[in-house]
Amino acid sequence: MNLYQLFKASLMEPKKQAAVRIMTIGKIMQFIFVFIAILTIVSFAEWVFGLGDATGNIDGLVEFVEEIEWLLYPFALVFLFVSTTLYHFIKISLFALVAVAILNLRKRRGEYRHLWRTTALSVTIPTLLAFILSFWDLGFAVSLITSLLTILYLYLAIGYYPKKPPMQQKRQPR
Repeated sequence: MNLYQLFKASLMEPKKQAAVRIMTIGKIMQFIFVFIAILTIVSFAEWVFGLGDATGNIDGLVEFVEEIEWLLYPFALVFLFVSTTLYHFIKISLFALVAVAILNLRKRRGEYRHLWRTTALSVTIPTLLAFILSFWDLGFAVSLITSLLTILYLYLAIGYYPKKPPMQQKRQPR
């Protein structure tokens, strides 16, 4: 699968989200980093052009930033990329733990590493939704909505994992 196919699968196909469990981790990491890079560039553009609601609230700070902006922008871009990457990886890891619980409740076979790959795709739509909703001041509701949506995607994707074999009773020797 190429990156476009992974993105398409992350948007609308829980069956393919479950199928990525057998892909190499390198392709999944590449998808994550490209996705984060795009989000970082858009967020940075939002910050530079003053589209956020917090821009221009403190006049003295704005003057200072205008004087050193040539120096501030590269550091801000790197910091934004690193912090977004860290946040995204922590989010994927925590939701993969939730997915382990769902996997056990649904009596499906899988390991944490498989669920981590599936979760990496399952958080795509909720992350995009959170980014869009960040333009409105909705507070905690955005986190709640996106978390529930991620869990729903994981639940649907885990439905395509193979079932655990039934437990067989051991025969006692006579």
